Amino acid sequence: MNQASSEQLDRPVRSDHTLILASRVNGTPVFDSAGERIGHVDDLSIERVSGEVIYAIMSFGGFLGIGEKYHPLPWSLLDYDPTRNGYVVSLDKTALKGAPHYDRFELEALGGPSRELSERIFGYYGPYGGPPY
Repeated sequence: MNQASSEQLDRPVRSDHTLILASRVNGTPVFDSAGERIGHVDDLSIERVSGEVIYAIMSFGGFLGIGEKYHPLPWSLLDYDPTRNGYVVSLDKTALKGAPHYDRFELEALGGPSRELSERIFGYYGPYGGPPY
């Protein structure tokens, strides 16, 4: 099996390719529709059986990892913008501040949102077009 060199891994991703590794999504900036950077993708929540990405866990707020909040943002609300090398969401910081969120310990303990919390998340994001799975 060939191992990729660090030079190969640092190459830009082909923009015409429809697949991407999760490791390349983690850390990708998230912008509001006005172009302001509002956070970054910290992790992905994937449904075990279907393999479908349900949430981008967006890191928001805090300083140097202290006080950061992790918002499970429905994947369907994110649009990739190659000119920004990041995702655009039609929410602003104010809307995100009121959204359901975890701290780091809750996120690790849950492994992702429970069914009850998922209903709360989709109830919040439903007006923005985030359909439940």
